Amino acid sequence: MSYLRGSDRSEVQLLPACLDDYVAPNSPARFIDAYAENLDFQALGFVRARPAATGRPPYHPADLLKLYLYGYLHRIRSSRRLEAEAARNLELIWLLRGLRPDFKTIADFRKDNRSSFKGLFKQFNLLCGQMGLFGAELVAIDGSKFKADNNSRRYHSQKQLRERIQKLEQRIEEYLQELDQDDDQGPAAPAASRSEEMAQKVALLKERKGRYDDLLRELEQKQQQARSLTDPDARPMKSAHGYMHGYNVQVAVDAKHDLIVAQEVVQEAVDSCQLAPMALAAQEALAVERLQAVADKGYYDADQLEACERAGIEPFVPQAGRDADIVRKGRKIFGKARFVYDAKADVYRCPAGQSLLRRNPYTIKGTPWIYYYTEKACQGCALRSRCTAGDYRMVTRRANEAVAERAAERVRQRADLVAERKTIVEHVFGTLRCWNHDHFLMRTLEKVRAEFSLSALVYNLKRVLNLIGLPELMRALAATQTQG
Repeated sequence: MSYLRGSDRSEVQLLPACLDDYVAPNSPARFIDAYAENLDFQALGFVRARPAATGRPPYHPADLLKLYLYGYLHRIRSSRRLEAEAARNLELIWLLRGLRPDFKTIADFRKDNRSSFKGLFKQFNLLCGQMGLFGAELVAIDGSKFKADNNSRRYHSQKQLRERIQKLEQRIEEYLQELDQDDDQGPAAPAASRSEEMAQKVALLKERKGRYDDLLRELEQKQQQARSLTDPDARPMKSAHGYMHGYNVQVAVDAKHDLIVAQEVVQEAVDSCQLAPMALAAQEALAVERLQAVADKGYYDADQLEACERAGIEPFVPQAGRDADIVRKGRKIFGKARFVYDAKADVYRCPAGQSLLRRNPYTIKGTPWIYYYTEKACQGCALRSRCTAGDYRMVTRRANEAVAERAAERVRQRADLVAERKTIVEHVFGTLRCWNHDHFLMRTLEKVRAEFSLSALVYNLKRVLNLIGLPELMRALAATQTQG
């Protein structure tokens, strides 16, 4: 019995195989082709959506978009790797009809159309909405730190710059002293050669010090604490593996099928200011008036909760340490949760049943606070040692403290919803990390936002293909084209 071998490569085929036969009927490339061919690139704002009347014909935006969607879907994001795949990957050869754009053309397409990719992401979500894939009732919000295309050695803070400038000044002073000593010894040949070498070192050190001085002066004028010379928009971020320089990626995920409905990339390392922007973006994307939004304790902020409530969004965000006791002067005392606010009387009831009266409000860093305390109530109280480390207990209340109290009550009643958040949103970042999409190839905030829009789009595309399959997705696409 012989082995199964392929045909002779030098054999001339009178009836060559059709290229379409090499692409499987259920290949995602078929949807990418149909989807890209029917996009209105001019309405989306793509460059060269309408070719010029003269000059060399450019590549059609649809072809380059197909290349990127296919590449991102198969974990290929580098323009040089995409160039190589376009010449050897049969599905890409089929998609591009044999076109082989060079890496510079591929990279420029992503760079020049960076403002259009977010609209492309929304366009695909409209198709998902027409198929009823969004529940539009509950979204889970979360963030993750993605590494920037940045060398940590080219990151300078004001503190680091001052230290380096001081060291350079010391070294320059030492060299100058040695030069003065050589001058005192006379014009000997070895000394002259050494003096010339040291003078060159001093010049180089002064040049480096001048660059550091200019950078420090610019940071002070712009009131910036640090800057990356490779990617000036990257910021220090704390991740599971320590500090890195990158961006904070935010997503809002619909609970029905775990699809991303809104996404953003921000420079702030903390999430406390991102709840309302992401919830409002999700509400707009889903086109609903009422929505529930759940997030972890890192998103807790009374002002953000209030902004959500004003927009008709019901936030479920736990507060860190709300029910825990606190430590003052080395002593563990009652936490604020043990004090009950009486809205009608505008007083706080302490654990001993005494009333803490309202005092004059104070403003700290632009935030108004109201103090509640009653000195006489604490004198002789049996619980005083467990309630305060001072002469009496004082409780503070913000002007919008009622928002925080409503949020705490919602979390208490729907603890299951808070626990469900993990199953809705956290695997999204796990999938993107598995695809190696957790670091950016482009630089500056605007470009990395465009890059993540592509990542979010192909995540939703892969998710939809797994949910309903290619035939159903193709039928839905054809139906929308017929309606259009």
